[in-house]
Amino acid sequence: MTAKKDSLITPDMTILEVVSAFRKTEPVFHRYDEQAGECLCCQALFETLRDAARKYSLNLDQFLADLEEAAGWS
Repeated sequence: MTAKKDSLITPDMTILEVVSAFRKTEPVFHRYDEQAGECLCCQALFETLRDAARKYSLNLDQFLADLEEAAGWS
């Protein structure tokens, strides 16, 4: 997946970078905790969104879309 040109959240950003820059995204990560089987902000804070999606079998496109929406960029 390639990020949209006008996107501020990219697959190569870490979870920490996203939460730090866009505080409104934190609930999105918590919504994905159940699917991941653990707290993403606790266990994958320094992983990129791409790596976390791969590790936890998350749909990267949907994950990014949900984050963008929460950040107000969708």
